[in-house]
Amino acid sequence: MKTRTPISVYITVAVISIFIAFEMSGDPGYLKTPLFWGILVIISILLLIMDSIGDLVENANFQLLTDDEKKEYLKEKSIPYFQKLWNSAFKKQSAKEEEEILIDHGFDGITELDNALPKWWLGLFYFTIISCAIYLFAFAFTDYAHPDKEYQDETKLQLASIKDYEKLAPAVTMETARYNAENITEGEQIFKTNCVSCHSESGRGGIGPNLTDNKWINIKQKSLFKNVFWMLENGSPNNPTMRPFIKEGIITGRDAEKVAAYIYHINQEKSPITEAQGGAAPQGEEAHWVE
Repeated sequence: MKTRTPISVYITVAVISIFIAFEMSGDPGYLKTPLFWGILVIISILLLIMDSIGDLVENANFQLLTDDEKKEYLKEKSIPYFQKLWNSAFKKQSAKEEEEILIDHGFDGITELDNALPKWWLGLFYFTIISCAIYLFAFAFTDYAHPDKEYQDETKLQLASIKDYEKLAPAVTMETARYNAENITEGEQIFKTNCVSCHSESGRGGIGPNLTDNKWINIKQKSLFKNVFWMLENGSPNNPTMRPFIKEGIITGRDAEKVAAYIYHINQEKSPITEAQGGAAPQGEEAHWVE
C-alpha cells in the first residue's frame, strides 16, 4: 500500500493554480474580489474533505495487511515526503530492489529495470498540461497574452502620461520654443487639422501662401522656425484670415512648436512644390533665414 501525498502539497498546488488562473484573467484587482477568496476557501475545504476520506480508506486498507506488511508500511510512512521525492529522483536502488523490478526479455538477452517515473517529474508533467489548458482558455476567451491588446493599453497609458506632463509642464513661448525633428509627425497632424483649409495639403498653398518656397509675406523673425511660431501666436498683420491661433486658444504653444517644426521640415528639408507641381505662385519677398 502506497503512502499518500500530504494534504499541504495539494493545497499549495491548488492555491498556486488559482493564482495563475486569476492572473491570466487580466483583472489586476482580483485579490479584492469575493469570487477569488470564495473559490480559494471552497477548494481548500474540498481538499480537506478528500484527505479525510483518504484517511478512512487508508485505515480500512491497513487493517487488511499482514503484520509484516504493516511494519513495512509504517517504516515507509515514517520517511518524510520530500525525502521520498529526493530518493525517487537520485537514490539508486539496492541489488535486491533491482532484482524485483528487473524485466528479462528472454529471447534477445536484454534486461531492463521497470522503474517508476519520479514524482517530481510527473508533477511537472501534469502541471505543464494544466498550465497549457489554462493559458489556451485565457487566450481564447480573455484579453490575456494578446500583444495587440497589450500594445493598445500601453499606448493609452503613454498618451495619458503625455497629457498629464503637458498639463504640468511650463507653457512653450517664443523664447523657449525649439526645433525638434521628433515633433514633425505630430506637427503634421495638427497642421492638417487647422491649416490645410488655407495652405492645402503638404503646405503647397491655395487661399494662403505656399509654405514650401522661399518667398514670405511676413518676416518677423530671423529664423524660419521662430517666424512660424510668431505667426501662429500673433497672426498676420497683412491678412486677418491668418488668425493668432495661440492667443485665441485654438492651439497651445506646445502645439505651435510642433507645427513650426513641420513647416520648417517641408520648407528647409524637402524640395519646394512648384507651380508646375500644383503649388501656389510665390508671394512676398525672398527670405534669408538664420539657423
